[in-house]
Amino acid sequence: MRMNRAAKRPINLSLDADLIEAARAHGLNLSAITEDALRKRIAEEDARRWLAENGEAITAQNAWTAKRGLFSDEFRGW
Repeated sequence: MRMNRAAKRPINLSLDADLIEAARAHGLNLSAITEDALRKRIAEEDARRWLAENGEAITAQNAWTAKRGLFSDEFRGW
């Protein structure tokens, strides 16, 4: 488990009451689950934004490479 020493801050969060009860019945740590889910979604959003910002350049580079090949093609043995 990852040790996170970042400052914790209490917040108000509205969740489905049945979900909360089920999670508690299973002994699940809602704070840890929420933090993990937020980390995952933030990483996904960062990746989506990066691709949106760089997609045009990636497409152009791929087209250039498809047309001209890689500089190292002559040295590859496979």
